[in-house]
Amino acid sequence: MHRSVAVLVCLLLALALAPFAAAQTRTLWPGTTYETSVQFTPNGPVAINVLRGPRPGGTTTLEPLLSNESLLGTETLTSMQRRLASSATTAGVNGDFFTFATGRPNGVLMRDGQLLSPPRGTRASAGITTDGTLDVRRVSFFGSWQGSGPKRPFNWFNEPPGRGGLALFTDAYGPITPLTPGAVAAVLFPFPTAVPNVDLSAQVVEVLQQPGSVAIPRGGAVVVATGASGGALLAEALPGAPMIVRLTMRPDWPGVVAAIGGGPQIVRNGVPVFRAGEGFTSRQLGPRAPRTGLGQLRDGSIVLVAVDGRQPGWSVGLTNFELAQALVRLGAVTGMALDGGGSTTMAFDGALLNRPSGRERRIASALVFAYRGVFAPEPPPVVSPNGDGVADVPNLSYRLVRPATVRVRLLGPDGAVVSESTAALAPGTHPVAFPEGTPALGPWKLFVEATDDIGQVSSIERPFAVDDTLGFLRVQPKLGVLPGGRELPIAWRLARDATVVVSVLDSRGLVIRTLAGKRLPAGEQTVSWNGLTRGGRRVATGRYTIRVVATGSAGRSELRADVAVRRV
Repeated sequence: MHRSVAVLVCLLLALALAPFAAAQTRTLWPGTTYETSVQFTPNGPVAINVLRGPRPGGTTTLEPLLSNESLLGTETLTSMQRRLASSATTAGVNGDFFTFATGRPNGVLMRDGQLLSPPRGTRASAGITTDGTLDVRRVSFFGSWQGSGPKRPFNWFNEPPGRGGLALFTDAYGPITPLTPGAVAAVLFPFPTAVPNVDLSAQVVEVLQQPGSVAIPRGGAVVVATGASGGALLAEALPGAPMIVRLTMRPDWPGVVAAIGGGPQIVRNGVPVFRAGEGFTSRQLGPRAPRTGLGQLRDGSIVLVAVDGRQPGWSVGLTNFELAQALVRLGAVTGMALDGGGSTTMAFDGALLNRPSGRERRIASALVFAYRGVFAPEPPPVVSPNGDGVADVPNLSYRLVRPATVRVRLLGPDGAVVSESTAALAPGTHPVAFPEGTPALGPWKLFVEATDDIGQVSSIERPFAVDDTLGFLRVQPKLGVLPGGRELPIAWRLARDATVVVSVLDSRGLVIRTLAGKRLPAGEQTVSWNGLTRGGRRVATGRYTIRVVATGSAGRSELRADVAVRRV
């Protein structure tokens, strides 16, 4: 190999395997964090969002979510999280591939040991076992039923049967079965929890010929058959008699209590997998695009990853193999991809964390960390009680999903206890009073401990600072006509001396101009921007952010204001 070519190959390989740029870690709740970073590659920047959680179990579990609590229809990830907020605080990503027309997941979905959708044998599935192990493997589905005759097979579960086939529909499918002309249907009630690999016995309450769609009773099931299978069902499903149903997973996947489909497997034994030989095309795996994945580290902790893509200048995305490499760099020893593209979404407590490639897409399922301990929303990093209407008070509160005995302490600077209380409380959101008047400047902390009605102990602390140094940021006009018009004035007020840095940020959050950076006295301060970058170039029409940072004796505080610039 020519020396220059060898050097270029080594350089590109080093860039491809470069570690992530430094990222600031945000604690969502104890043991679960979020971080975002940008990796600069020869193909462009790549924005990578990472959720890290503990080995599933205890107060934090790893669970699949189902849109609308039905296999049909779709819902945004943020909507799912808000809907479930009374039962758990969640942070997670989009889930399995799905059929756009119906919203039905393409692969397995299992919750609390109950099978809702069968696995797709040509693709990997991710199972979570009782001890918190992530088990990624290819699993197939086979069903059988038996009435008054011999045991008979079926291959369709909560999906329409093929020609001459038979399908079982539980109430997870929706309120009614799909329209199946010429079918025979048997209504079963009550129907046991759909646990795989065990015999499920249910009574036949009604048999219908050519019924069209059939209502699925809550807590029941409906068997629908066509052709020869319909004849067998009509002859052997006897009203008042039992039917034995078995939902078989091969291999049997022991210990798995929750599962989600997706694929392919991209990390095996700590090594990235280039081609897993699963049912995907090169068009799905090869291009750089938004990608979603999950992995388990050697210590049992879990990472959920959402890579932004299809946004030149912000993030170009990754290939499927590059996603595998990213998971390995994060320490994953086992990993699988989930649906990507426009579906790639990461959210926390009903708010987006990443930048989807378009409007947040409605999806069929999700995979989330679910936390059922006491939760306190993050207060503003800096509380500024100066009357400018920006973070004047911290609005402290905490949320319970179960009845609990709660101890709340509010600690001021130097750890002084400002307030303390203990009470037995019902589930819901409970406010925490903040002292009136002029609170002491410096670091504060909210600390909440809870013991719920099943003896589960949890706690959370939220730090914040009180600093009224910076306030009353004013940027007028909101629509700047630059250059060619008057300069954009920027004004603010300092309560005491501070070192102030004023910057202009573009839509990606990058600093394009620093307008001031010096020690300033207390009082009114102003600076202006003429619409030029640090290199003297005119900025393009668009939205920009004015950021003012003040560092003084009380700490560091920051204010931002958006401005729309029209270039003339």
